[in-house]
Amino acid sequence: MMFIMKIIKKINNNVAVCLDANGHELVAFGNGIGFPKMPYELTDLSKISMTFYQLNAHYHQLLMEIPQDILEISAEIVKTAQFELNKTLNPNMVFSLADHLHFAITRMKKFKDLKLIFSYDIQQLYPRETNLGRYTVQLIQKRLLITLPESEITTIAMHFVNAQEEIAINEDEPNVEELIVRSSEIIEQTFQLTLNKEAFHYNRFVMHLRYYIKRMQQEEQFIDSNDTLFRTMKETLPSIYDCATAIATLIYQTLGIESTEDELLYLMIHINRIVKNTQ
Repeated sequence: MMFIMKIIKKINNNVAVCLDANGHELVAFGNGIGFPKMPYELTDLSKISMTFYQLNAHYHQLLMEIPQDILEISAEIVKTAQFELNKTLNPNMVFSLADHLHFAITRMKKFKDLKLIFSYDIQQLYPRETNLGRYTVQLIQKRLLITLPESEITTIAMHFVNAQEEIAINEDEPNVEELIVRSSEIIEQTFQLTLNKEAFHYNRFVMHLRYYIKRMQQEEQFIDSNDTLFRTMKETLPSIYDCATAIATLIYQTLGIESTEDELLYLMIHINRIVKNTQ
């Protein structure tokens, strides 16, 4: 019996939405599967390198933005993590990690002076996750010839920690959801725009905001010497700075935790990105 996969929608040249033999929808990766006219039947399933079922539609946009090699590296790392941690990870981990790696590489090129500290506390608390973070940085260097800063070991490690917890800040903490809603309102009011809550860019911003709040709650904030870059962004993007400060003030009033300048800088970078994507 020949197994056939029906390719029904192109995402990019190497990624497409498909139907399997049982009619179940999935996203498949494979060299050139997005080239032919849609829909068509793929009989040579050896062309398929990865498949993902029940993928949130928000990630379709992400697949169009992130280079194939980064997605493949992310998938390889997550597969290794499943074995090393011997735990079920959030199924969206491949995409959230790929998004982070792509952003880290872009941020490093654009903000060359940005420094985030390597956390020895995270290393002690989560040694296996830290080792995975170090492996990721080494694999990026080997495959892409890009040297990420040592601090990325910490941030990548926290992705694995969060993936085991379903990337959730506890649902019995309603303050977090309220903070996300009110932070979004601050952005909308500051820039006189309407954020599309169903859009991929908004969901990506919310994910980063969750990480930001979680770092603050666990007293794992970024602390390093980014004074020059912070002052530059504050002077050149005053509205972004005012917006970030308003959100940081809201968080302080709600949780009683102050943001460091480095966390404020990181928040400014994410606010600037969602405002540009929305405008």
